[in-house]
Amino acid sequence: MRGPAEGVCLKMTVKTFANNEMGQNTYLYYDEAAGDAVIIDAGCSAADRDEIARIIKDRNLRVHAILLTHGHFDHILAVPEIRQITPARVCCHESEAPLLENPALNFSAFFGTALSVAPERLLRGGEALDFGGVALKALHTPGHTPGGVCFYDDANGRVFTGDTLFRESIGRTDLPMGNMQDLLGSVEKTLLTLPDRVAVYPGHGLATDIGHERRHNPFTKR
Repeated sequence: MRGPAEGVCLKMTVKTFANNEMGQNTYLYYDEAAGDAVIIDAGCSAADRDEIARIIKDRNLRVHAILLTHGHFDHILAVPEIRQITPARVCCHESEAPLLENPALNFSAFFGTALSVAPERLLRGGEALDFGGVALKALHTPGHTPGGVCFYDDANGRVFTGDTLFRESIGRTDLPMGNMQDLLGSVEKTLLTLPDRVAVYPGHGLATDIGHERRHNPFTKR
């Protein structure tokens, strides 16, 4: 992945944790100087959870929020364990709350764990989220699920896309409540309007950037 263009602020640190059976990326995103942090998605394994806890303690970070890109099981399965590390509020789009709270809809029931997560802040999309040294914009990107959200850091040229956009692919829409037309619209009308230099951190797989996806993703129209 290419780095952000010159002139982009690089004060933020991204730590990626994907040591789990489903290859889901959990991100710890923080401003080490200010000590402010958020966790984006929480599908991490016990080993990754312990590493996240160690980093938080060693760097004396204040975790302000657990931001969920959507409510599928693999992105929320470690929320109860993460809440033992930090009292940060769980945030998701208002349309996603039913998935988080219903084990059948979030598929945890099919994996032998009836997981229900009660979000504490509901987003509508378009919000500027200010967590001290961490500033993100919530972009509503339905398609993979009705309440899919990407979290965009304009100043640092980064966007966390969950299962909306992957490196040279997009999220699946064959699951209940998935909609291919909505997903393609979210990619085209929201994500591809970002500058080419913006680094993309997806819910699974390797990081990429908007420019690469504009040119090489077979699902993009440009």
